[in-house]
Amino acid sequence: CHTDIHIHDGYFDLGDEIHIPSRVTENLAMGHEVFGEVVEVGEQVTNIQIGKKYVVYPWIGCGNCNECQNDMEHYCSPFTAENIGVSVDGGYGEYVLVKDAKYLFDAGDTPEELAGSYACRGLTAYSALKKAEIKVDESIVIISAGGMGLLALKIAQAAYNVKTIVVDIDDEKLDVAKKAGANNVINSKSENASEEIIKLSGGKVTKIIDFVGSQNSMSFGYGLFGINKGGLYVLVGLIGGNFNLQLPLHTFTARTIKGAYVGSLKEMGELMELVRSGKIEPIEVEARPASQASDTLSDLKSGHIKGLVCLKH
Repeated sequence: CHTDIHIHDGYFDLGDEIHIPSRVTENLAMGHEVFGEVVEVGEQVTNIQIGKKYVVYPWIGCGNCNECQNDMEHYCSPFTAENIGVSVDGGYGEYVLVKDAKYLFDAGDTPEELAGSYACRGLTAYSALKKAEIKVDESIVIISAGGMGLLALKIAQAAYNVKTIVVDIDDEKLDVAKKAGANNVINSKSENASEEIIKLSGGKVTKIIDFVGSQNSMSFGYGLFGINKGGLYVLVGLIGGNFNLQLPLHTFTARTIKGAYVGSLKEMGELMELVRSGKIEPIEVEARPASQASDTLSDLKSGHIKGLVCLKH
């Protein structure tokens, strides 16, 4: 997951050379997208099978704050949360300790290499699509043909009757998105990209989901071709930077910007029910040994990975 790059680097980029540090210890075993076999359970655990493999919901809160008490553990303070692979040891290690059985989810017949990605990229995509308040037959713009963008595409196909326009700057990634079923793909570096998107969406863009989250992606998506009046921009990605917002334009167009950060335990349950139903068509995943974690992070950071990669022990 691209978030591992920020965790590994130790910060998130706020633009203007300002960084917000990630709360990581030097000896942390990263890896928050975990799918693994249960080897031992506590005395009071009765609904989990030893020897069975589960997807782990990693966004584990303190359990005491208002957010945790209202099914919003993923909003728990980073100073008290126990997020797997972020605050406590994760899947890059051979064993992971999960403090409650409620965080384990059956993945059904999902390919092992893909299952773990639903804990973050899939969950984030699912939650972002819900936040977009998608209506039947709408055209939605998905910025990014990377792993999360592809998962969002597949989830949108399974859960919503919508027309999808995938935007990226990499033609190879756009080819992957097209093969994955995107109705249309657009390279945002092309001269007439804005006009093409407006044309393909029937003259009005009402929903954009940005899985890049950079100054360039938002300048293009929100500022260049623009969203229709009353449109909604869901900002998900964490590449970073800043964006200058023309305030009168924001008011005149009555647009909404929503941030989307992973998803709740309830949403994880909804997503995994959809996964087990077989309605979400799997995407191809490249499997690599866990010993190649460092090289894989470098490949991910440099943009050399097309789609998803899974690290296996």
